[in-house]
Formats: sequence, C-alpha cells, structure tokens
Amino acid sequence: MQKLRSLIPLGALLVCAASPALAQSPIRPMANDFVVVGESPDAEKIPLYSPSILSLPSGRLVAAYERGKEGRANKQDYTFILTSDDGGKTWTERKQTKITQGRVFAAGKSLYMLGHTGDLVVIKSDDDGVTWSDVTKLTDGQSWHQSACNVWYAHGNVYLVMERRVIKEGKCWPVGQLAPVLMRAKETDDLTKRESWTFASELPFYDTIPGYKENDMPINYFGVPFYKQEYPDRSRLGDGRSMSPMGWLEANVVQIMDPDHYWYDPQGRTFHLFMRAHTGGTGYAALAKVVENPDGTMTTSLEQVPSGKTMLFLPFPGGQMRFHVLYDEQTKLYWLLSSQATDSMRRVDRLPQSRYDLPNNERNRLALHFSKNMVDWCFAGLVATTDSDKEARHYASIDFDGDDLVILSRSGDENAKSAHDGNLITFHRVKNFRDLVY
Repeated sequence: MQKLRSLIPLGALLVCAASPALAQSPIRPMANDFVVVGESPDAEKIPLYSPSILSLPSGRLVAAYERGKEGRANKQDYTFILTSDDGGKTWTERKQTKITQGRVFAAGKSLYMLGHTGDLVVIKSDDDGVTWSDVTKLTDGQSWHQSACNVWYAHGNVYLVMERRVIKEGKCWPVGQLAPVLMRAKETDDLTKRESWTFASELPFYDTIPGYKENDMPINYFGVPFYKQEYPDRSRLGDGRSMSPMGWLEANVVQIMDPDHYWYDPQGRTFHLFMRAHTGGTGYAALAKVVENPDGTMTTSLEQVPSGKTMLFLPFPGGQMRFHVLYDEQTKLYWLLSSQATDSMRRVDRLPQSRYDLPNNERNRLALHFSKNMVDWCFAGLVATTDSDKEARHYASIDFDGDDLVILSRSGDENAKSAHDGNLITFHRVKNFRDLVY
C-alpha cells in the first residue's frame, strides 16, 4: 500500500490509497484515511498507547494518548492532551502529564482525565481542554488498570469503570486478578476529590468460576479456555508464545434501555459491564452487572438468564480485544467498535513471526456493529484496515460528533515494532454513521 505523507501544522495528514484488493471488495473501509495525532520519536523503542477522544458541544475535539515505558526516561511527562477546532484536521498540544490508561470525559461544566499511576489519579479542565490542573490522587497504595473505555450518564451522575488488581500472584498477565469497579459521581461535583466518588463492590475474575485457581474448572462444551490454563503462571505453547490464565479487562458500562429486554430495570438502577474476555479464543465478551442499592452502595455480581443459569461469557464480535460501546439516543441503538479476527484457528507453531502473540490476537481490522440489545449485533461496516499484521488499527476510542463518528486509534505503519507496540495515534471519521442502519 502506498501512502502520501503531507505535513501540516501540528499534525501530519496521511492519505492511504486503497489497495487493489480492497478496491475490488464489496466491503470497503469507511475511514482508512487518517490524520496522525501522535507519532513516536523512536518506533522501535517507544510505543504509543491509550487513545481517548471526546467531542464537545462547541465542535472542539479533545484527544489524549500516552507513550510507553521506554518513552518515560528522566521522569518526563508521558501523556499528551490535544485539541482540534477544525474537525480533526490539525491538533494543538495543550497538556503533558503523568497518567496511564486515562480517558477524557465531560461532567458538568468541566472536563476530566481519569486514569492511574498505580493509584487512581485525575486532572481537570474548566476551559474546554486548554489548561489543566495538576494530578490529584483518588486512592493510596493500590494497583489499578483499564483502557480509555466508555463513560455513562444517568440520574445526574457520571459512571465509569476502573479495574483494581486485588492480589499479586504468579508470573503472568494478571487479568484473572482484576476486579472491575463501577465508579459513580454527581456530574456537578468536583471529581478531583475522593469524597465525590462512590465505588462498587469488588468481584475479581478468579472468584467467578469454581476451581479457577486449582485449574480444575467445571465449565465445558464451548471451548473456554481455548488453551490449557496453569494459574498462577503462564502456559507455555511453544515458539516463544504463551497463554496467561483467563480473565476480564477493559470494561464498558451500559444500561439496558428497552423495557421488553430480560435485563431491563424499570428503576434504572442496574448497570451492565461488558468486558474483553481473555480466553485464548475469539468472539466472546465477559459480562457482569452492578445494582445501586437504596442506601447508595453498589453491588457487583454476575447476570442470569431465564433458566437460572449464570452468564459470565456471551457471544460478542471482537470481544477478545479491547472494544468501545456508545449508546445513541437518536437511533436507540448501541454502537460497537471492535477488532475483527480472521485467523484465530491457525496453529501456534505455524504463525509467521510478524503475527503478535496468540492466533486470536489480530489487531489490524477495526469493525463497526450496532445492536438494540447488546446481545444481537449487526455488521455496519469495516472502519479501517491494513495490509500487514503489524500495521495495527486497534484499541480505538470513539465519540459522536453530530452525524459522524470520530475515532482515535492505536496504530502503526511499516516502522512499528509490532501490532501491539505501534508508533502512531491516528484520527479517523466515519461520516453519516446512522445511514448504516438497516
């Protein structure tokens, strides 16, 4: 694929010409063209992570991303916040700070960026993202995790999910030790203050399945986990690849809005957490729910279906990778941006070296779906794709911008170290997305 790089003030516009195969395909990417919002100063050593985007009523766009560990030398700030007043064509840097896995969101008349540095931290802007406060800690001595997932608004409150690592065991990717924690605050409060926030009860993944820590789980018949689990350590699969114990992560929070839905709460006090399911396979997300109690506390548990059976996993396009969900009041539909897997059944020992990690870990196709119930999904279109395994388009955040979807993607070009460790943060726009409904 040939690319034309044209420098413009405070941003570089990359116009991607469609390959012959894509040009002839009945499914064509809707937003392959992009603007570079962030570019690594060293593609091999400094990856870029955690894209977050917010569209303001004024028309301004606010974006954020961070540099990986290698880009934090000399204790320098590693997170960047930018704004655009021309629809994403050019970007102005506004803030550098130290926050990892943060997201930007609005509450009341202020903007916030909330993430962690181990403990939860937050900063605030009262002028639409031009200037920002210093970092304030919300916890002390804890270990948190997340990505720039969605934010939900209801009852005059803002709701979002962060994930606390409740124990530290083994030498593995510790997603089985994470507890998704729904956080609630009044939109009009000062969200840099700990007392503004209420935290839901904690349910770590290892407590959801009997026998999880003993590697003797009774679940069967649908291939989860796909590879052998050896908690608390990795299961070695050969060729330098391994499988960490199962877990959940990167939670989105929604409410069921349809009164005819089995999970609808007429009191509006039930919230559902849809999470990336780390199982070694594809096509499943993890599910939990949080109920607000009369005394204001929030209780986290698993959901049930009419038979009385517990639903921890549910079919979900791209549920094996970080995804982003938004609810559109105009169409009464949930919109899902996720990674599309095409080759997850390839034997591990037959993967090319260019493929990152396990076979299900494809990261170069962003797909858009819509649903009226968060269970049945309709394919809306392919948003962006690349011609190679390591030129990723993944971990993207989205927001509504009038009739369009604005997207900020964790990306890479031919210089990227891998699909996971990309060297670009790219801005994309899907125009007139509601016209995709059928």
